[in-house]
Amino acid sequence: MTAPIDTVACQRIAGWLREARSAVAFTGAGISTESGIPDFRSPGGIWSQVQPVLYQDFLASDEARHEYWRQKAITHVEFIRAEPNVGHCTLAAWESNGRLRGVLTQNIDGLHQRAGSRNVSELHGTALRVSCLDCGASFEADPFVQRFLAERAPPSCPECAGRLKHATISFGQMLDPVVLQTAFGWSRQSDLFFAIGSSLVVEPAASLPRQAAHSGARLVIINRDPTPLDSLAQVVLHSPIGPTLAEIDRHFAEG
Repeated sequence: MTAPIDTVACQRIAGWLREARSAVAFTGAGISTESGIPDFRSPGGIWSQVQPVLYQDFLASDEARHEYWRQKAITHVEFIRAEPNVGHCTLAAWESNGRLRGVLTQNIDGLHQRAGSRNVSELHGTALRVSCLDCGASFEADPFVQRFLAERAPPSCPECAGRLKHATISFGQMLDPVVLQTAFGWSRQSDLFFAIGSSLVVEPAASLPRQAAHSGARLVIINRDPTPLDSLAQVVLHSPIGPTLAEIDRHFAEG
């Protein structure tokens, strides 16, 4: 259950943001639910309705690839229609004015970039592109989703006729080691770390706030529900994400 915005805590955080030399934001599904994108794991989310396709099954089975594309076509519509909200825009503004190093995100919707963030590390990839598992070619996702909806058959790579998959990390697939190394590097080097809209239970991404706290960063958690890392944080807020970030920004601007 969300709580009212704690203006005193927001003022305190704004002071930390002014002092920070390397502030980092880590975001999960909660920041995008305010843009109308359902949390996949919550009741009513897609994983409560269907069984996700494992990476190894996608590789091995035509039937699994068809089911994968069917599921992706459903969520693709939500991603295309969604617009960045005040939370995304506030983080982009902090980066633009030099107060935020960048964003580490578990989200695959591209809303941080559409809000204006430039330094974004997508831990779980992006649903806005597809790539060929056989030749490595990469393409915008929308034309291939539309082809699937029209033909009801998984599209193949235009370059080599190989297997096309969204440029996201599927269940059972390893995260990109370069992306993960960058994320842990940012976390170790941060002096202020925002964990926003994440349950902080999906590893290894959930270890990033822990790494930041253990390296001496002030940890701020903004999430609807309690997380396993709340005890490590200097401030925990259970208020709505967008309005809370906007309130922090208001105090930051006044300072």
